[in-house]
Amino acid sequence: MNAIPPVRLEPLLEALEHASDLTDLQRLIEQFRDLLRVDHMVYHWVSGAGDQYGCGTYSPTWVQRYLDQDYVRVDPVIQGCYKLFHPVDWKRLDWSGKAARAFQVEAIKYGTGNQGYSVPVRGPNGQFALFTVSHTCDDAKWAAFTEEHRRDLILIAHYFNQKALDFEPDRNPGQVQSLSPREVDGLTLLAMGYSRAQVAQTLSISEHTLRVYVESARFKLGAVNTIHAVARATSRGLIVV
Repeated sequence: MNAIPPVRLEPLLEALEHASDLTDLQRLIEQFRDLLRVDHMVYHWVSGAGDQYGCGTYSPTWVQRYLDQDYVRVDPVIQGCYKLFHPVDWKRLDWSGKAARAFQVEAIKYGTGNQGYSVPVRGPNGQFALFTVSHTCDDAKWAAFTEEHRRDLILIAHYFNQKALDFEPDRNPGQVQSLSPREVDGLTLLAMGYSRAQVAQTLSISEHTLRVYVESARFKLGAVNTIHAVARATSRGLIVV
């Protein structure tokens, strides 16, 4: 889990952008996993109607076990991230319940890793997706890894999400993706000329959390930078200044 030279990430992001089918997504998620030198990487998508799609590197045995036991009901990662709009380290989730602790022990037994980091992604029409990396290591090593590569993980998550939507026309009717209330607030204040520090203070969030919201909005809008995102959101009536 050493530092990743940025130049190595770009070719994979470009390949993901040009992926032609769902098989490509599976192949690329394996390559991203190898690039980041983590045990596992998973992308899981759920539509507003409950349809699901996923790709990832967990063992087929664990995936089948998860489905057979309907672990989505007790999985703190799913339950916790569904309520969040920002990336989260698994240690910050609620594992205090007996069922959650038993689930964690079994998941580690099946090789998922004792550390994890998940990025919730929300799209049009109630779509919810979760991008996750997991690994086996100590807390200090994992904290250093997530601090170093947080931005990379957010980028990869949104690239996977956009491509998955591209492959499912029935689930992505071409409408402008809605922005979350926090994304709207952040872009509105930036459009009004507030600095990032002032926006974060006004919204009572950290500047890192603000960056997550802005980055998410940028990807939803297909913008190349924050100024472009503000311009597109304004022109489409998503924010009013």
